[in-house]
Amino acid sequence: MSTLRASTPSAATHQGAGRYAPSPSGELHLGNLRTALVAWLFARSTDRRFLVRVEDLDRARDAGTAGAQLADLRALGLDWDGDPVLQTDSGEAHEAAIAQLASAGLVYECTCTRKDILAAPTAPHAPPGAYPGTCRDLTDAERAAARARIAPRLPALRLRAPEGESRLAFDDALLGRTEGDIDDLVLKRGDGTVSYNLAVVVDDAAMGVDQIVRGDDLASSTPRQILLQRLLGLPTPPEVSYAHVPLVLGPTGARLAKRDGAVTLSDLWAAGMASADVLAMLAGSLGLAGAEERVTASQLVSRFDPAALPREPWVWRPASA
Repeated sequence: MSTLRASTPSAATHQGAGRYAPSPSGELHLGNLRTALVAWLFARSTDRRFLVRVEDLDRARDAGTAGAQLADLRALGLDWDGDPVLQTDSGEAHEAAIAQLASAGLVYECTCTRKDILAAPTAPHAPPGAYPGTCRDLTDAERAAARARIAPRLPALRLRAPEGESRLAFDDALLGRTEGDIDDLVLKRGDGTVSYNLAVVVDDAAMGVDQIVRGDDLASSTPRQILLQRLLGLPTPPEVSYAHVPLVLGPTGARLAKRDGAVTLSDLWAAGMASADVLAMLAGSLGLAGAEERVTASQLVSRFDPAALPREPWVWRPASA
């Protein structure tokens, strides 16, 4: 567990697992660490394995911080089972899933840019930015012409969402009954990068993950992912449970960011805080520890009650604010 090593996801050998899946695009900040702690507590309090997956598919955003992220988790007392998994090792499984969808007639090429999508009229009641279906029903000749227009760039691949699947509801341990829209989501970008929604569904199933805890900014993606689970014949709710954790906000009420000052573990160490102080602060924000009470991660497991977790964002204010 002390080193990052590439390994291929395999079928679960034990019953159930939770996971934390950071992107190595930068250091973990307090919001990331708080979500990791909650995910760990969910798993450990339910006797699940806890797994770590480094979501490194987007090479352009990979800042090489995976090792530092793992070190930060260990500094807070969080452990995991087995070696961390690199998402890029699962390329064959991702491609196989896309091929399975394509064989069912559920994949089509799309040459639209983000600007094209935002400029196109959308269907009534569709959310802003929803794909309007521009490339969905092109003829072979129209598709070839569109492909030629963008050469040498390649078209993206989109899911042809089945009729009647424009909205989907699921039960969330923290958000309650939640409903969201589904459009013809991207499965693979023109640069060859497999989409987050496709990869996370395939990888969670391969790793035996049946408890997904993550930030509530990703709740809107869950209906899309549940649809993909169904189409690929993978476990879906209630076999898979979801809990979306409220975000951490900065002093201005905006989403926490580096501009808010010392928000990473290394920043806080430099400011004189010990790892134990940071854990105590995070535990206090979750109602799991009293003011200035020193605790260990393992002590929090017996105190953990999902029903008592805060349902509102935590606004972090540095001591000097």
